[in-house]
Amino acid sequence: MNLNDPLLALRDKISSVDEKILMLLAERRTIAVKIAQIKLVTHQPIRNIERERKLLANLVLLGKKHQLDEHYITRLFQQIIEDSVLTQQALVQKNVNHTNTLAARIAFLGPKGSYSHISARQYAARHFKNIVEISCLKFQDVIHQVENSQADYAVLPIENTSSGSINDVYDLLQQTSLSIIGELTQSIDHCILVVGNTDLQQIEIVYSHPQPFQQCSQFINRFPHWEIRYTESTAAAMEKVATLHLPKAAALGSEAGGELYDLRVLKRHLANKKQNHTRFIILARKSITVSNQIPAKTTLLMVTGQQAGALVEALLVLRKHKLIMSKLESRPINDNPWEEMFYIDIQGNVESESLQLALQELKCLTRTLKVLGCYPSDNVVAVDPHRK
Repeated sequence: MNLNDPLLALRDKISSVDEKILMLLAERRTIAVKIAQIKLVTHQPIRNIERERKLLANLVLLGKKHQLDEHYITRLFQQIIEDSVLTQQALVQKNVNHTNTLAARIAFLGPKGSYSHISARQYAARHFKNIVEISCLKFQDVIHQVENSQADYAVLPIENTSSGSINDVYDLLQQTSLSIIGELTQSIDHCILVVGNTDLQQIEIVYSHPQPFQQCSQFINRFPHWEIRYTESTAAAMEKVATLHLPKAAALGSEAGGELYDLRVLKRHLANKKQNHTRFIILARKSITVSNQIPAKTTLLMVTGQQAGALVEALLVLRKHKLIMSKLESRPINDNPWEEMFYIDIQGNVESESLQLALQELKCLTRTLKVLGCYPSDNVVAVDPHRK
């Protein structure tokens, strides 16, 4: 130890405290699993909103005694509670569906380091002990890997808070027999990634998938001299820049992905919107049963008649049965010009009485009605410790 540098001793103490925090987080998760096992037997709901609210309120008060900011404590423990909820949901679902959690083959878009790859690992970390990663060049290839039994699950991006719906994926859902069995939301932080020392003015060429360019258009437009080149994925862009090893070349992608290719972050937080998230869906060959102990989401594919007010009539059925629609997306029908089909996300379990009754009525009102999947909702709404 360098006695002339007092920071070293303090940094060692910080590292020691951080290690203890990690050990306590692991202990907390173990306790959460035990709680889920009891709830599984007693058929109690996974979430207890009032309990979470009281817990946060008490933690805020305790934090103030230690001169810790209220908002910091709230954000921190909302994240911890979310992890606990998702961990418990995964355990309940495993028991309901008798899922093999030892290993799984997961297909995703792009080489390692793409946002889809990161999301695949995130999903696998909560559900499987080991995974075989299968990277694909196209969205269609991802689906075909599962349809042909070369993979067990497909991870596909479906919408982004900045650039909107990913139409290519919605169009593929028209054709596949796969079922949606899960979802997850990934926080997206696009960065300019480079090799070695350079600056923004030296850059001449930027590589990335079209989606990140769209999501970061305001920043990109500040550099009209940049040449934009599209790649199959953000990871492919990073791989290209790493191979070129030129100060004039940069990639637009994630910091985590850049680390896999030894790229340096030149600029962070580039999206047009501060809150930039991508929702991913998980597809499998067989549908699953969602426990009534956890919040569920059901996605429908519907084709209405061409008469005036046909869509309104269908939506009124959902209102009649007090079903909440969280997403409505229209897409053209293949080989049928000027006709559209509708994708609808409903907050509810397909096996619930209200949704079953609604489906019966919708079958009489629509030309086509298909349940694309019922799956656990990944949207863990954080509680407000001050809201009653």
